[in-house]
Amino acid sequence: MAERVYLDHAATSPLRPAAKAAMEEGFRLWANPSSPHAEGRKARAALEDARERIKAALGWNGELIFTSGASEALWIALNRAKVERRIVSAVEHDAVFRAAPDAEVVPVTDGEVNPETLSNSAGALAAVQYVNSETGTNLMPYVQSKLAESVRDGGGQLLVDCSQSAGKIALPEADMLVVSAHKFGGPIGIGALLVRDFNLIDPVGGHERGYRQGTENLPGAMGMAAALEAGGLDSWATTVEQHFDFKNALFSHGEVIAPGSQCSHIFAVAHPTLSAQALLIRLDAMGFAVSAGSACSSGTLKKSRVLDAFGVPDDVAARTIRVSLGWSTTPEELERFAAAWASLC
Repeated sequence: MAERVYLDHAATSPLRPAAKAAMEEGFRLWANPSSPHAEGRKARAALEDARERIKAALGWNGELIFTSGASEALWIALNRAKVERRIVSAVEHDAVFRAAPDAEVVPVTDGEVNPETLSNSAGALAAVQYVNSETGTNLMPYVQSKLAESVRDGGGQLLVDCSQSAGKIALPEADMLVVSAHKFGGPIGIGALLVRDFNLIDPVGGHERGYRQGTENLPGAMGMAAALEAGGLDSWATTVEQHFDFKNALFSHGEVIAPGSQCSHIFAVAHPTLSAQALLIRLDAMGFAVSAGSACSSGTLKKSRVLDAFGVPDDVAARTIRVSLGWSTTPEELERFAAAWASLC
């Protein structure tokens, strides 16, 4: 039997070999990085080295707070920012709405957030993701600097969720950004909140210079650094051109949901007749791992809130699955899935 094909990298991507090796080294440095003894100081030095390497790999000159992942980083930003209001785009991840349930919601138009909708952001933190996790839509393809400028001119701060873009696409301009290691081949359980200046958020005591409680995950931080240093899209087994050829192959036997500018590693595609649940069952039996949306909501039968906000009709959304690529995806795997998809249409 042919090996299974994993195309759910937007949920989590396999651990890169370099990250695994770095984590094994980190496990040998078993001391608490906050302990004052020699073992603790050695662990602290390794943690700070990983912090600086991650910042360098991302091209970030501000501060970096290690977290357990993107959800915690979003919670810290949305609940500790020194602001009076929260504004979020209608297609943000569920973690944003859980962290800021009373936030003001702005719509997306043609797959983008209009900078003018954020011009009245006095005293607010505005949260806009860079790449949508369900459709691969780039919400700031041409207006990222204008968006940041509009928010700042309006007296606010910009938070960008880069969970699906970090390690693949250069960071956009923002006051705070969120990254998650397991989306680019790093370990699960480690992420970071990038902050332009610590003065933007309130400390709570504890670790990470007083901005996060809990013992630092040294092996995770070292694995995260190694995964980023392994390379971005140029280090993948497939090229961007092959990704878009794959998208076109899917489009010839279905409808690719592309409500705006599209990234090259996440595609939402609707089958002409079969429901998403039926597709997942059939494709799984055929040896393919895909999903029906973000991992936090793909197990439900309700229409995706994100697809609804993008204006996707109910009947199309009910037939839509997500296919996402990663560093380990091969051209042969893309060809196999394209052929399987065609056989179902």
